[in-house]
Amino acid sequence: MAGRRNPALLSALLFMAVLSASAFVEELDDSFMASKGSGEIWLIEFYAPWCLFCKKLDPVWHQIGSELTSSGSMVNVGKSDATVNTGLAKEFRVRTYPAILMLKNNVKYNYAGPRTKDGIMDFADRVSGPLVRVLSSLQLFQHAMRRHDIMFVYVGGTSELKGNFTSVAEELIVQLYFFSATRDVLPKGVSLASLPAVMVFKDGTYFTYNEEQDGDLNSWIKREQFPNFFEIDSYTLYAMGDSGKLVLLALLDVRRLCDKSLRYKSLVEKVALDHKDTYSRSFHFGFMRGGDYVNGLVMGEVSVPSVIVVNLSNDGFFVPTGAVETERHLLDFLDGVLDGSIQFQGGNGVVQRAKRIVYETRMTLTPLFTAAPWLGGFLVVFPLTAVAFFGYLFFKKTPTTVDDEDQVALLGPSLQQNDKKKDKKKD
Repeated sequence: MAGRRNPALLSALLFMAVLSASAFVEELDDSFMASKGSGEIWLIEFYAPWCLFCKKLDPVWHQIGSELTSSGSMVNVGKSDATVNTGLAKEFRVRTYPAILMLKNNVKYNYAGPRTKDGIMDFADRVSGPLVRVLSSLQLFQHAMRRHDIMFVYVGGTSELKGNFTSVAEELIVQLYFFSATRDVLPKGVSLASLPAVMVFKDGTYFTYNEEQDGDLNSWIKREQFPNFFEIDSYTLYAMGDSGKLVLLALLDVRRLCDKSLRYKSLVEKVALDHKDTYSRSFHFGFMRGGDYVNGLVMGEVSVPSVIVVNLSNDGFFVPTGAVETERHLLDFLDGVLDGSIQFQGGNGVVQRAKRIVYETRMTLTPLFTAAPWLGGFLVVFPLTAVAFFGYLFFKKTPTTVDDEDQVALLGPSLQQNDKKKDKKKD
């Protein structure tokens, strides 16, 4: 009897847990924008019932709702079926699923990071708080440094630079934390030649923004928003396109870190550290497990492990012309990229875009043909047949009338003869 009761009890507890978690996530419809409070902050997921990624995210989303509510956060968590509530989806310009956005003071912030609980919670914390967080003591400053790998800090009083810093924070708050402090709360060993100043703390050190050398503040912050060397995922690599820098990647074997993978990783890390002053203005450095994302960029199968330089601003890339066995080989490769002796490949020109469409179509259909040849054949043949049919109808149709002038020119002699016959009858 007890053995029979346990599964039922477990099912009941599981149902209660799901029901409890669901209570912290509100289902939103097209009336949401009119009914919400003016000062409310909302974290919203737009989903489609058929979307597998949405289904995978659903339990994570309810955990986020539960944790934000239990922590006393001001963030409300909601979700909306974009296929039903089309008005709300249009209001938020939803294009893909699942789409994650935050609404704060009627400003919409898009989340483009990994669909993980930690990533989304960090986004919610960042956007829901003040644009620029004040570090009023050394203890708060040190706590922030322990918590954040990258910190942009404004030091000084009211100034034009502070206004520019706040403007950048408004644009980039979805990706970064921004702080302000006074000189007396800076940690020991941190010195400033003059105030006001903007600093970035990362990789165990700090740099100060110099307008003459670094250009406008917005571009400098975009360039410096990543660690000097770290593991890069597809979301981060895509975001690097706004930095204006090239990215040197060590592509590693996903299954196991063989000696060759470890050698490439250590080479890239060593160059990033030892030659930072020479190359950091032009390159980001990191490693990526597997080459699936880069395969789409190069429209082919990249060798793994290997090294590659990618330019995310124009979908271009560079590959070494020879083996990369030593630090010197890697430095020669980087120098060749910078001086133009290494051939640039790819890009986003018209021809390359057409090739990429063909490649992506082929990569999408190949697994389908393998798993279900008849269905794959139908999906290819049916659109082509429809296009050919409508094309045939279009070109078959010929004009049944001609312009008046052309008609007069073609029938002129006949008309003239008819006119003469009419004139004779009148006489």
